[in-house]
Amino acid sequence: MTEYYIPAGPGEASFVEKRSEFLGHVRMVETEEDAKAFVAQVKKEHYDARHNCWCYAIKDGPVRYSDDGEPQGTAGVPMLEVFQRQNVTNFVCVVTRYFGGVLLGAGGLLRAYTKSAKDALDAAGIAVVRRWVEVRLPCSYSLLERLKKETEAMDGIVTDVEYGAGVTILALLPEENAPAYSARIFDVTSGTVTPEVTGETFRPVRIS
Repeated sequence: MTEYYIPAGPGEASFVEKRSEFLGHVRMVETEEDAKAFVAQVKKEHYDARHNCWCYAIKDGPVRYSDDGEPQGTAGVPMLEVFQRQNVTNFVCVVTRYFGGVLLGAGGLLRAYTKSAKDALDAAGIAVVRRWVEVRLPCSYSLLERLKKETEAMDGIVTDVEYGAGVTILALLPEENAPAYSARIFDVTSGTVTPEVTGETFRPVRIS
């Protein structure tokens, strides 16, 4: 099974530490060229900032980072580690610092750049890219909440609910969980509900 994690969307975050403003920017990218272009774009937009520190990692490709004039090891690496701890790839992160006149020291810088990268990633969210089985689950209104919970318990994602005389849950199930899911739904509904597999897809789905 192949799966990996990426930013779910663009993310921006900012905070002020001892009069220095830190602006975090996160984007999903698929190539090193895209990552470099985004770094260049942010540097152009914030040309008057003291520092534009950055990092990026491409799946099965390069991993790069820069302290952009900050003391070595206080910016690029701690930013990169935020994403590595979450196993996120195909990302670029730039943290812009407008210097406020107060030195933060190595420890303060490390904490500030870590926080800025994490806040921007939290704003972006995380998506898992993997193969999913698409299922339809026609059921009664009385079973709706129970079957949504059973779906989530199998690491499934409810993508939509169609309402009519009855209810139809549309969901995505991890490929390897689909057989056990069908058996579980059959058991908990005493055979009154059977998931209908409608297809397969390989795509990102937001998980946080």
